Order: sequence, then C-alpha cells, then structure tokens
Amino acid sequence: MKWTQLPLGPLQTNAYVLENDKKEAIIIDPGSEGPALVNWLQEQALHPLAILLTHAHFDHIGAVDDVRSKFNCPVYIHSKEQDWLTDGDKNGSSRFLGTDAITAQPAEHIIKKEGALIVGSFHFTVFETPGHSPGSVSYYIEEHSIVFSGDALFAQSIGRTDLPGGHHDQLLESIHEKLMTLPEETIVACGHGSPTL
Repeated sequence: MKWTQLPLGPLQTNAYVLENDKKEAIIIDPGSEGPALVNWLQEQALHPLAILLTHAHFDHIGAVDDVRSKFNCPVYIHSKEQDWLTDGDKNGSSRFLGTDAITAQPAEHIIKKEGALIVGSFHFTVFETPGHSPGSVSYYIEEHSIVFSGDALFAQSIGRTDLPGGHHDQLLESIHEKLMTLPEETIVACGHGSPTL
C-alpha cells in the first residue's frame, strides 16, 4: 500500500490517499479544493472505493461531495456526527464562515462501534477517539504500522477541545487508551501538520 498526504484549503487540512497496486484508493478527510483533488486523483489514474471521515468539522468535509459524485464512492462517518454533514452550525462552518456554510450529503455508511472495517483490499481497525469532537475516530492499519488520527493527536500536540462537543479529559483518555497503546513504530498521520515518522 502507498499513501499520500495532501494538505488542502486555508487550514491546510491533510487529506490522505491510500492506494493499492490495482490503483484502487481510499480517501481520508477530503477537506477542501474539491475540483483540484478530483483532478489529482484522475491524473494518478486512481479509482476511489470509499471516503473515510475521522470527524465532520467543516475543514475535513469540504471536498466530500465533489469526490463522491465524480467517483460514485460511499462515505463513512461515526453515528455521533452523521447529521453534522448537512448542518453548518454543527460542523462549525456557519460559525467560522458565516453565510458560506460548508455541507455535504448524508453518509452512506454509519460507524456505530469500534472494530474491523474492510473496504476492498484495505483493512482498518476503527478506534473511537472522541474529545476533539464527539464522533472522532481513528483508522489504524496494523500491517503498515500507521494510524490516521484526524485531529485527536498531532506531532508533539493534541487536538483542540474548545469547540462544541469537545471535551479535554475525554480526549486525553482517548489518546492514552487507544493511540498511545499502539506499537512504538506506529506512524501517526494527523489532520494538520506533518505525520510522526
């Protein structure tokens, strides 16, 4: 498996594109610049199988509908944030962007609990890692020693908890119980900034 980090939009939110040798792909958190992301995927001759969302803050969902409509691929999100996609107040875009609220169509697949998630040849373990937001999840690929943590954990930092639904103690618990228990060699591919290598 190959993975590529693509910082998108004014907040430089990391979208991650995972691909196998068949040129099938998984897109994690396509946050912005939908047309440019679609063009890049086409230039790479990739065939997205699914969009996985670590959470539904506006800077992580802005290109969801562009990618989904072009490649006809389903979206996965945790149940606690499934209605955030269609609601600019809940996903924060109304608060930060005013009338230019960012929304997306509802997700096709709702994650209701932790465990295995298999899409094509891609095998993930889903961890519930709330605290930054109530429905935050992390996607771990044990075979490749990498976890896509969204905004829960960054290199030498943690996610903010002052947004609606955030909870500092809950985030620390998520990090200590779910992410810090992963093997030492695990790469943390986070929502902003550089991965821990």
